[in-house]
Amino acid sequence: MGETSMKGTRLGTLSLERDDHVQPAERRVVRYVCPEDHVSNVPYFVDADEIQREWTCRCGATAIADEIAPVPPKEVKPARTHWDMLMERRTRAELEELLEERLALLRASREEAELPRSA
Repeated sequence: MGETSMKGTRLGTLSLERDDHVQPAERRVVRYVCPEDHVSNVPYFVDADEIQREWTCRCGATAIADEIAPVPPKEVKPARTHWDMLMERRTRAELEELLEERLALLRASREEAELPRSA
């Protein structure tokens, strides 16, 4: 194995590209403070989609970001019931008409069941 390794290079640990023309991404630093008054400064990408509101401090406590605006609570929509969905599709008059049709069918089937059969 010693014969097959490349000597004099650190493969994968060092870029061979010159960094003269490379500019690092813009960052912003978010300050986190824990209940023990420890301060943690964490760098984030400027256009980061999500920044954590909480950070675990070195003492084990939960540190809170003091720069982030509080997240507004989500609007809770009332649950739609079966009746609500039904009323979106049909009017009350249509529902009463359907009810009468179904009741008429039930009454007709009962009358057929009650008639004596002739042998």
